[in-house]
Amino acid sequence: MLIVENVTMRFGGLVALNKISLQIKEKEIVGIIGPNGSGKTTLFNCVSGVYSPGSGRIIYRDHDITRLGPEKIFRLGIGRTFQNIRIFQDMTVLENVMVGALFGRNRNITMNEAREKALYWLEFVGLKNKKDMLAKDLPLAQKKLIEIARVLAANPELVLFDEPLAGLNPEELSFAVKTIKRVRDELGITVVWVEHILRALMKAVDRVIVLHHGEKIAEGSPQEIVNSPRVIEVYLGKKRA
Repeated sequence: MLIVENVTMRFGGLVALNKISLQIKEKEIVGIIGPNGSGKTTLFNCVSGVYSPGSGRIIYRDHDITRLGPEKIFRLGIGRTFQNIRIFQDMTVLENVMVGALFGRNRNITMNEAREKALYWLEFVGLKNKKDMLAKDLPLAQKKLIEIARVLAANPELVLFDEPLAGLNPEELSFAVKTIKRVRDELGITVVWVEHILRALMKAVDRVIVLHHGEKIAEGSPQEIVNSPRVIEVYLGKKRA
């Protein structure tokens, strides 16, 4: 579904991504982990069109999207959330999600149709009873759910989740993980998920890719990754006896 082939991204003398190659299959949940500064969000920015890599190719469903802008990539079916929440604080919860419907893959919908779609996705993430509240008045966990509902309202085929669990308490974390799993299990949407809370991510993903200093250092099942000496050394800490 998605092929990243020898992608390199430089910022001046800093090599943020160094010949990264990976493949994402349809209807997978793939986790991407690594220390801060390892290139995870830079990779998302390249795939979603925020950055154009210096070299390499990105192929999505046989389309070369390497040099396409974010809007065109979004219209092809790749949606994303952000590490730092990007919602419209002074709009209602419902209006935020309607934006996703109105500016998603299907632009030929009426305001009433967008409202109905938004209500559906708010119910999916458990926020329908908050629809008339201003987004700024909701706690962090619910703001993150607004972002999830908004990207789903755009009708994506692949979603990039960038640290959706950061800052959540255990109850909120559990609900968010279940919601992300439902995105794949019930909707058939492919998920690529950057996360630092490994105990949660490892319970939900099919496969894990590990980045370190802009390079891919490991790839495999959750069990293979947590037992990888290289991963333990650079990310998880020393393995205890």
